[in-house]
Amino acid sequence: MFMTKRSEGEALTPSSLVPAGADSASMDAWAAELVARARDEGVALTGEGGLLTDLMRSVLQRGLEVEMAEHLGYERHAVEGRGTGNSRNGTYPKTVSTEIGDVELAVPRDRLGTFDPATVPKHQRRFDGLSGNVISLYAKGLTTGDIQAHLAEIYGTDVSRETISKITDEVLADMVAWQNRPLEPIYAVVLIDAIVIKVRGAQVANRPVYVAIGVDLDGHRDVLGLWLGPTGGEGAKQWATMLTELRNRGVADALIVCCDGLNGLPESIRGTWPQATVQTCVVHMVRNSLRYASKKHWAQITRQMRSIYEAPTVEAAHANFDEFAEQWRPTYPAMISSWENAWDEFVPFLDFPPELRKVVYTTNAIESLNAQFRRGVRHRGHFPNEQSAMKVLYLIATRRRPNRQDLTGRINGWKPILNTLTIHYGDRIAAAGY
Repeated sequence: MFMTKRSEGEALTPSSLVPAGADSASMDAWAAELVARARDEGVALTGEGGLLTDLMRSVLQRGLEVEMAEHLGYERHAVEGRGTGNSRNGTYPKTVSTEIGDVELAVPRDRLGTFDPATVPKHQRRFDGLSGNVISLYAKGLTTGDIQAHLAEIYGTDVSRETISKITDEVLADMVAWQNRPLEPIYAVVLIDAIVIKVRGAQVANRPVYVAIGVDLDGHRDVLGLWLGPTGGEGAKQWATMLTELRNRGVADALIVCCDGLNGLPESIRGTWPQATVQTCVVHMVRNSLRYASKKHWAQITRQMRSIYEAPTVEAAHANFDEFAEQWRPTYPAMISSWENAWDEFVPFLDFPPELRKVVYTTNAIESLNAQFRRGVRHRGHFPNEQSAMKVLYLIATRRRPNRQDLTGRINGWKPILNTLTIHYGDRIAAAGY
């Protein structure tokens, strides 16, 4: 017998359904009995209240409980748990979407907040089969036509482009919730930058995508937001709107904001966070400088610029810059002027030790994200509308890549950096409740 009748309200457990060591024939018999039971009891196999949905809930819930026991080192109510310093701390509800319907779970918590389940990872709201494959391929930059051809070739599955589009639309609600989620009250570093993509409206036009990444006071890096701007290129006034949105979502202060050399952008930043230290991205300064110089001089200019931004003190940097300017002003006056105009926003990071300099002197984290964006949009040429563009960018920004460095996560060696930040910004950190 593969299943036993359950009384009204009794939970359906895996052990009551699947025999241990079941072979193919046994599984076929089990499946047939499951279908028969669903018919006899007048219930569906899938969807709300379905037998398979109930089974999925039981399996996932049991997996969470087993993981918690392994994490703590003792079973629920066991005497071995007394005085260990950590214990269970209730549960919180979570709904997970699956191919057979929504599953309601009670995710256990521990008092120290260190439990990170693998059965249902934090922030994961979907267990997918075909939908997961489609969304993954879409996030890699494949069009609906490409995905249709791939599924037909690899799996022999005929899925219409309309169905594929509807599957990718499943992420829209998650995207809206993600874009409007509350943020931390203070961030140690906020990195901002923009890229340009092509989107069709009345005609295909270049549209800037504004990107913000934050590093909180625990050293965790996160993409704070993505915004598709109007045509006309990146603008400081548009940035002011985006930064105000971040403030409205809870970011009351940012200690250091790293940006490119866009005119008016430092003023927009200080208009949002008056006490913020504005740091011009050194990589942008070097790149812009080389635009004015002949390639035959690049190696020498790059070497001299490195002596400026790697100087141990502001005074040493200024002395090195004076030599640099004296040599190259007659040949490339615009290059020297660009450094002089950005000097006040260039020097702040020179007061910091090397550990913190690496975090704030460049927008490399956003450059890495932008590189992924470009790979995702290169094959498409342009997007048919704003929604399709934002879907792809959102999926790329939130995608987890196994065995790869992700855009989110904790920065290595954060403790020395936090000590430096506390020395420089201790009052503001304390005012934020940290």
